[in-house]
Amino acid sequence: MNPSSQLFDKVLGCLAGGVIGDAMGTPTEKLSHEEIHRRFGWVTTFSGDGTDDSLLKHILCETLERSGGHASADLWAEDWLRHADTFIDSKLFFAPVLSTFWKLRGEGVAPRDAGIGNMASSSSAMCISPMGIVNAGNPRQAVAETFELAGLIHHNHCRDGACAMAAAVAEAFSPRATVASVLDAAVRYLPPQSARPMRDALVRTLELARASAGYEDFRARHAREAAASPAHFTDSRETVPVTLALLLLADGDPRQTIIYGANFGRDADTIASMGGAVAGALAGAGALPPEWMDTLGPQAQRQRELAARMSRLAVARAEEARARAQAVLEAAA
Repeated sequence: MNPSSQLFDKVLGCLAGGVIGDAMGTPTEKLSHEEIHRRFGWVTTFSGDGTDDSLLKHILCETLERSGGHASADLWAEDWLRHADTFIDSKLFFAPVLSTFWKLRGEGVAPRDAGIGNMASSSSAMCISPMGIVNAGNPRQAVAETFELAGLIHHNHCRDGACAMAAAVAEAFSPRATVASVLDAAVRYLPPQSARPMRDALVRTLELARASAGYEDFRARHAREAAASPAHFTDSRETVPVTLALLLLADGDPRQTIIYGANFGRDADTIASMGGAVAGALAGAGALPPEWMDTLGPQAQRQRELAARMSRLAVARAEEARARAQAVLEAAA
């Protein structure tokens, strides 16, 4: 894969932006924005290379690589079990992920059904950006494939949250993509009835962002609304809409989107990671500060190598689609 191509730049931006956001948001996770200000001031730097968000994303990349870009709940589950020590030994994973893992390992539950009954969280949305990469430019297909895959972790509105994020990333790869088209794609392909809770949350939060006088006003308004909500702060009805609202407020700039996410508090690592992924895909790795890539250290090279492989998968998927379309057109001639 040509490292100077626009596709490679966007894939690297998506992958590296996600890891950087994950790392930058880690110290501020679970905090209010007032507590962040008292402890850290304005967060613009990071250390480390991410948390469970990035771990699950990289396992999903492995699944996509060994399946030629066609992941499924069954195949992803196989790789979870292959990485069993990671799930058993790590204290990073949240309840829905651990619930799924032990259903798979201890009870032999069918992967497609493993998400039934799991609590609401962002565990499926936070790691789903590779589904947008392999479906680059095709958000409708990204939603269709993600819905099946995300059943491994969720069977509620959080599954729709994963679909929204996959669609946003897929649209970000379109050559003429804009912030507006990315936000539209996140909602457009969600069923109006079955996905109503996620659609409503997206519309409501984006309206709040547009009505706010900038980032700090939006953050304060959202904090007041969240304080009155019974939902857990990791619920994807909060994190996915907030991520896309921050993309809007940052006008698609990955640096600003990540920083906004890290300083937002609450589920900051996930918000900054998802924001970094979609903004990185939209603007490319060239829009990330060079010093951030330097801070990643050896992880930066690993992300470049992964970006090359994922770019090849995206091209292979596009060539498959073109060949199928050509066959149909020839048959119709």
